[in-house]
Amino acid sequence: MLSPFVGEFLGTAVLILMGEGVVAGVLLKGSKAENAGWISITAAWGFAVFCGVITAIACGSPAAHLNPAVTIAVAVHTGQWATVPSFLLAQMLGGAAGAAINWFFWMPHWAMTEDQGAKLAVFCTAPAVRKPWLNLLQEAIATGVLLLVIECIGSRLFAISGPAPGLSPYLVAILVWGVGLSLGGTTGYAINPARDLAPRLMHQLLPVAGKGSSDWSYAWVPVAGPILGAIVMGLAFRALGI
Repeated sequence: MLSPFVGEFLGTAVLILMGEGVVAGVLLKGSKAENAGWISITAAWGFAVFCGVITAIACGSPAAHLNPAVTIAVAVHTGQWATVPSFLLAQMLGGAAGAAINWFFWMPHWAMTEDQGAKLAVFCTAPAVRKPWLNLLQEAIATGVLLLVIECIGSRLFAISGPAPGLSPYLVAILVWGVGLSLGGTTGYAINPARDLAPRLMHQLLPVAGKGSSDWSYAWVPVAGPILGAIVMGLAFRALGI
């Protein structure tokens, strides 16, 4: 039965499967897309957001958050917290499912790839320069930009009656692509705890051939950073009346 929970779960699963799929294609040995580079990764993550959003909407979640940071920002802004627990659970389960399917999809390539860091990067993010408190702020800022522009896309000052039906997923996809290109080079732009924490847990649990550490010492950053950004922007939206 279609419902917001099902929509958030399936939409997030599609988002993670397609987003992490491009990272696997670029980094894992034997892939036809090997070494395709950052442009391919950022573009495909944008397309993955579009696919995840329309899946979530069609499967019962018209809000199509797919991201705990979005859910928390909306709750802080509106003061309505009733759906937050179910949305967060659905998003985390969807992230885990997408990561697990992606692991299976690329099964032969894990053993072919010697670089343990590359394998981990398929599942979750890592900073270019490891300075956790700075990385925390970088994630918070990138998430804040994401949330600000999403809010502006829905503003009546941008479009009096709102964006044309069906247009918003395209605009959000372009936004995520832009965030990746402009702000993603420092931390890998998790900007979504379900995109990092749930797949990192799958890296820990799944029998990924030749894997190394899941880097739990850094795992708090791509969770706390987006949540911090969400709280700040939610309060800002409320204060400014956006």
